[in-house]
Amino acid sequence: MNSTQQANDQKFRAIVVTEEKNGSFSVNVQTRNISDLITHDVLIRVLFSGINYKDALSASGHKGITRRFPHTPGIDAAGIVVESANQQFQPGDEVIVTGYDLGMNTSGGFAEYIRVPAGWVVKKPEGLSLEECMIIGTSGFTAASAIFEIMKHGIRPEDGKILVTGASGAVGSMAVAMLATAGYNVLASSGKPEAETILRQIGASEITGREAIDDKSGKGLLPARWIAALDTVGGNTLATVLLSTAERGLVANCGMLASDKLEVPVFPFIIRGVRLVGIASADTPMSRRLEIWKLIADKLKSEHLHSLAQTISLDEIPEALIRMKASENIGKILVRMAV
Repeated sequence: MNSTQQANDQKFRAIVVTEEKNGSFSVNVQTRNISDLITHDVLIRVLFSGINYKDALSASGHKGITRRFPHTPGIDAAGIVVESANQQFQPGDEVIVTGYDLGMNTSGGFAEYIRVPAGWVVKKPEGLSLEECMIIGTSGFTAASAIFEIMKHGIRPEDGKILVTGASGAVGSMAVAMLATAGYNVLASSGKPEAETILRQIGASEITGREAIDDKSGKGLLPARWIAALDTVGGNTLATVLLSTAERGLVANCGMLASDKLEVPVFPFIIRGVRLVGIASADTPMSRRLEIWKLIADKLKSEHLHSLAQTISLDEIPEALIRMKASENIGKILVRMAV
């Protein structure tokens, strides 16, 4: 029996979401064979993963995220290459996969093994461990993508405050830590008073409640309060952020926790020249993806990175997904595989 046959016969543990006859969805740890995975270029033994809101939606049966069940979620994975049909990767390479279709309709990182196309795989950046890559994960990559836009726009630390909304969430907390590491003055907005201590520890210079970023006055412009912002909330919060952004500022939006609707006058755009940039990190082209991971490793890696993560096992994922969907978490949930 050759190595490929041995690998295909090998069993592994994975989270499996199953659609029941009554229309509900169950989430359990099951044993699978590697031969069950769709044939792709690279077989990876997963050592770490991380939980994201999209995973919670997939696990609850959201057909806009995952069309077919049974299914293994997990849009993030980091581990060791076992086999590769692409010469760019060799057995033993340390690699990460975030975004694309992983964990959506391709079996994802909540498993001890994944098979993915070579075009999705990134070699571990120098200066980061696999564990650190998964603490960062999609949430940190999304935050870094927004910071990349802020820097590209020419906004420097001395130009003014940077607002982060939803600052206690996975994207928001990572953004606070990364911005502070890069020398920016960070104003963190959160609806969780219990998150204030950790937000200050990771670098927020000011903290405000979410109600302070929710103007209902109907004014066409508000006094400028920041030069740039990373918004994860959407809705009227995003409108307030835009109305309060200084001249030639930039607002990056990557979420809609409050609403997917945006009603805002055009005045921030035509009077102050404010830019609104959407952040869609999942399908980031590989050239840009590598550039952002290098930015993270070189300039945005926070000394507080590990304090942002709560580490759980594969068996604890079902309960953690429930908490994630209820927005009960602060920071990032890291999954350490026992393989």
